[in-house]
Amino acid sequence: MFWLLLIVACLVWVVYNKLENRKIVELSRKLPGDLTSWPILGHAYMLRGSDEDQMKVFQKSGRLTINRGGLASYWVANRLYIMVADPLAAEVILKNCLDKDHVMKFLQFLVGNGSIYAPETTLGVQMRAQLGPNQAFLDALEEFMQLLATRMVQPWLYADCVYSLLPQYRRADKCRRLMYEFVEQVIKTKRMEMEQRAKTNSRQNPEVFSPQSFLEMLLESTQLTDHELAEEALVTTVAGTDTSAVAASFTVLMLSRHPEVQARVYEELCEVLGDSNRDVTAEDLPRLKYLEAVIKETLRLYPPVPIIVRSVEQDTDLPSGLTLVKGVGVVINIWATHRNPRYWGSDADLFRPERFLEPLMHPAQFMPFSYGLRNCLGYQYAMMSIKTVLASLFRKYRALPPEGADQTTLKKPLRVKFDIMMKDVHKFQIQLESRF
Repeated sequence: MFWLLLIVACLVWVVYNKLENRKIVELSRKLPGDLTSWPILGHAYMLRGSDEDQMKVFQKSGRLTINRGGLASYWVANRLYIMVADPLAAEVILKNCLDKDHVMKFLQFLVGNGSIYAPETTLGVQMRAQLGPNQAFLDALEEFMQLLATRMVQPWLYADCVYSLLPQYRRADKCRRLMYEFVEQVIKTKRMEMEQRAKTNSRQNPEVFSPQSFLEMLLESTQLTDHELAEEALVTTVAGTDTSAVAASFTVLMLSRHPEVQARVYEELCEVLGDSNRDVTAEDLPRLKYLEAVIKETLRLYPPVPIIVRSVEQDTDLPSGLTLVKGVGVVINIWATHRNPRYWGSDADLFRPERFLEPLMHPAQFMPFSYGLRNCLGYQYAMMSIKTVLASLFRKYRALPPEGADQTTLKKPLRVKFDIMMKDVHKFQIQLESRF
């Protein structure tokens, strides 16, 4: 009787999967993607090559998706992904499909069960990266993220049993161990510092207040082990270390190419801050409206995170009338959504900050930090930090293109690469000239 039930259960499972697969295949036929699909690999063959080549694939497929009305399908091995470049569809998906796609599981190799995403001020440690360009922790983080980006776009590296045999795994594991050793040592040191400070304050002035880092707040308010704290610190570092810096760097780069926009930014800084040498304060930031428009226009054209991936866990109806079926993945192509001419006009590829001085047609047409319930918790903090950095920089310096830069090249779009985040191929090269 047991074996009969087992056979029946297996048959039911096979039939169910065939029906589910049939629905997925039917969905792919409704949303052709205009690019050739290979047997077994699907469209994954296009993702070979350099990190710049991979970004070009996201750009090309994004353009084709726009031409298809904002939705198209692409196969990565045996998994179907629906690419989205339409704000209406993106809004529904990001509000209803909250589970990250399985390709994001690779990040757990580094962060374990860490779950909290917050801004950059995580460890309360002066990294002094500018003074030590070979800083071991940052080097390990950068190499790990490069390895992760490569694995995410190459399905033949998905299987752990395969990946663990490759030299890439050994390099990733070495980076991971180095980062954990660093963070766990910081945690131990921070515990001792806090204990010593508590004793000193209790003897001298118990009412004394000092700002706390994210790590210090965790140490005071949780009973996590050092390893669990390290997971939380690392997930925060991964989520927040580069995003604001990359956004600010792209903005400086764009201003170096658009001196007329940079001049208007400086005029606003003079109006708000005057001739004083005081620091930029939080009260100044809301008044820097044009600077904010410049930052947002840069984030529109060059979002640090150009794509986000979700998994459809239940059938989801889109405004177009199409139904996404359970079992497919979704790629929200932010880069393409930010260039959809239906929402941004015929000049969608041009750098024009003034467009952000007017209301948007749809809130999801601009989502550099994602959208919906799982959008970036540090968005407001990120904008404040970017505005503060840029205001402090441009009140004292002009940004110029690198020496000997070709004028024809400066009028072309930036060359970018995919490294989990989108970055400038030429590493954000500029010149700074003192205003005084």
